[in-house]
Amino acid sequence: HIVVDKPDVKGREEVLNVHMKDKQFADDVDVKVLARRTPGLVGADLANLINEGALLAARRDHEKITMEDLEEGVERTMAGPERKSRLISDREKKIIAYHETGHAISAKILPGADPVHKISIIPRGHAALGYTLQLPEEDRFLISKSELMNRISILLSGRVSEEIVFSDVTSGAANDLERATETARQMVTELGMSEALGLVKLGKKREEIFLGRDISEDRNYSEEVAYKIDQEVKAIIDTCYENAKEILTSRRALMDKIAGVLLEREVIDAEEFERLMNEDTPQSPQN
Repeated sequence: HIVVDKPDVKGREEVLNVHMKDKQFADDVDVKVLARRTPGLVGADLANLINEGALLAARRDHEKITMEDLEEGVERTMAGPERKSRLISDREKKIIAYHETGHAISAKILPGADPVHKISIIPRGHAALGYTLQLPEEDRFLISKSELMNRISILLSGRVSEEIVFSDVTSGAANDLERATETARQMVTELGMSEALGLVKLGKKREEIFLGRDISEDRNYSEEVAYKIDQEVKAIIDTCYENAKEILTSRRALMDKIAGVLLEREVIDAEEFERLMNEDTPQSPQN
């Protein structure tokens, strides 16, 4: 096996410089900022980002590629292109707005969470009806148990906000629930973060060498242990759900305000989100 790790922030900066050589960029383009905003992206992704920025600049009749073009390229690379042609009813749009607002507020309140870069209710890609984009400020290689718990709470906050506001839930949280459950199970079976099961690695993955992906898992534990794993996973999810519910229930007025602005504008950037979070009193939509 020859392992090629994903580039760190310095590596991404160097890769971006390679792909930026033959193109013209506006003075506001900062490759260091762009590298910090693209954690997890590999060389092909970064090349695609620059190409997307160039295409957007051409469509917008820009003489040079601007930082705005490149930031849109980041979102296209991470979440897919905008699909404004997708027709969504007013009620569904309202549900999506509260769902994404729930994610964003919890991400702001919980310590150790990646900062909110943008909230949008414009559909992107094939499945996303809205999204909350969080971008880390630096590359990280370790994550604590409390940060993983907070990450699960943020994932569950979309479903929680639907329950609080509409006294009902939708299928919109399907991917959130999948990711939350996967994280909780990893905490229990791989990271030794369960007091009930202790410091053990449960299950052994078998990989297909040439495909480079997991094809099966050997269960090296009994049915009794499997039941305990399921119980621990559920306990983590339930704890995080209650945590998210407490955060959003106590901030219902703030949630209404941000969701209202999101319904009006469809997109809220980081600066506007910070302003809304820090306001003591709500402002009228005109302001």
